[in-house]
Amino acid sequence: MRFTSITAAFGLISLASAALLSTKKVEERALEYVVQPKVFIISMFDPEAEVWWGIPEFDLLALNITVPGFSPLFPDAHCTADGEICQLVTGESEINAAVTISSLVQSPRFDLKSTYFMVAGIAGVNPEVATICAVTFARYAVQVALQYEIDPREISANYSTGYIPQGSVVPDEYPQSIYGTEVFEVNQDLQKLAASFARNATLNDSSEAVAYRALYATSDLYAAGTKAPSVIECDVATSDVYYSGKILGEVFGNFTTLVTNGTGVYCTTAQEDNATLEALLRAAAVKSVDFSRIIVMRTASDMDRPWPGQAATANLFYSNQGAFEPAIQNIYLAGVKVVEGILEGWNATFAGGVKPSNYIGDIFGTLGGTPDFGPYAYNNNPVKRDLSRRSVKGKRNVPL
Repeated sequence: MRFTSITAAFGLISLASAALLSTKKVEERALEYVVQPKVFIISMFDPEAEVWWGIPEFDLLALNITVPGFSPLFPDAHCTADGEICQLVTGESEINAAVTISSLVQSPRFDLKSTYFMVAGIAGVNPEVATICAVTFARYAVQVALQYEIDPREISANYSTGYIPQGSVVPDEYPQSIYGTEVFEVNQDLQKLAASFARNATLNDSSEAVAYRALYATSDLYAAGTKAPSVIECDVATSDVYYSGKILGEVFGNFTTLVTNGTGVYCTTAQEDNATLEALLRAAAVKSVDFSRIIVMRTASDMDRPWPGQAATANLFYSNQGAFEPAIQNIYLAGVKVVEGILEGWNATFAGGVKPSNYIGDIFGTLGGTPDFGPYAYNNNPVKRDLSRRSVKGKRNVPL
């Protein structure tokens, strides 16, 4: 009798263990399904990411997926339970962004072929074009610091700046040595759609930001910097160096104009976007993502240069611009309108893609088409020598 009871008990334990193992396997399989996001939000550091958490519209923390190659500080992608909306945090600066996005596009956990990517972060702002707390959407991302640099204390008197484009000998000459990451152009039709969605948002501001803007009113050049925050379509500069000052702002604004052949308008400065776009472009070249489905949104957290009479160091280190928190909030306030616009218009517009009427891609024409920027005559300044590259198919010495 005792033996029978023991045998029965072991049988029950075995059945229970088998049930638990079966349940565990089901859970593991459920966690391993391929996610097909409609929108992927790209944040760069904690505050930009956290503003999306705990919002009423959707829960990004319902599904968390650890992705090999992500930053050790931010190892997970976060998604809604249905996988329609996801988010990652790259970590700050170009290297972190490039490695994280490269890891994402190679992850077998995601099918990104129809995903819309939205870079959603804060940035410095050029008061000639926009103001603090504004929301900007870019057509061009320009790697402004990819240049020669000479300390201004050692440059010749006839040079206006210590920054000279790679391979060139004067500041206003188109770069003669092309790396391929200098300029990216994204879908302008999508840019305008995203901006139109964002204009439905009521943007955040602060009394401190209002007061700081007023300090720029002594110069007509900064009229845009004195206005209330709004949604602006203008372009983003990428630099690992966090710079401040009128001179550097003008230098990088001029470089943006130069390398986009006069069509780019520099208004925001960030540390990651060209790296993010290069990683996405390489994925697009092998059809893993669609480069026409990229939105670059930056909200303005600080002026990139001082108000007239203020020191550049004071602008960078000591001023209370009052814009950081509103800019963070505006990522969500404007960004959620973009996400909702895409999801609500999915069947009618976005599932099939928004066809770009402009060129999209890099300076090499990697994805096809002819760039509307590049090393050809601009402002009576022809390139002096032939440039070549390796194509994505491995051919060498393909003339640009």
